Amino acid sequence: MQKEGKSNIADTQVATFECDHLNCTWTHRSWGSPTDPDYPWALFIHGEKGMFKASTMRADFIPHDKKAKPIHFECVYEKEQYPEDVTEPEIELNAAPATRRHMLDFLAAIEKRSRPIADIEQGHISTASCILANVAMGLGRPLVYDPKKHIVTGDEEATKLLARPYRAPWKRPEIV
Repeated sequence: MQKEGKSNIADTQVATFECDHLNCTWTHRSWGSPTDPDYPWALFIHGEKGMFKASTMRADFIPHDKKAKPIHFECVYEKEQYPEDVTEPEIELNAAPATRRHMLDFLAAIEKRSRPIADIEQGHISTASCILANVAMGLGRPLVYDPKKHIVTGDEEATKLLARPYRAPWKRPEIV
């Protein structure tokens, strides 16, 4: 296990999420060489029409059809438009434009009384997936999650691990 980092997770993990119409595999490791040196920390989606590789620095769509043209995107920096980004301590310049757009979208959603593009339900799904993978790895067994009841089906021990105790006087809301 990597000892010098701030994280409290294993340095190696593979999780498979089997959904109704899509299966996903998450692979995490903090050792060795990346499978693609241009994408050391990235998302790869393998689809019927090609492969999409994306990181916070760039993205590429590589079509299966050799006659089709690949599509490439580079990170958009906004240093000229927002020069304060350059002097901001510990900023991730590649993430600043996306963060800014999310903030602006959130403020617009408040004004319009609508949902932001990255709403709380999407955040919940992403977070729940990570938590479930860690719980499954810790218990050493696969889990079946019921997203409506917010429980691990038939596994009280795993369900208890989905939430941490709250500090008094706070209490976890009961799901009805």
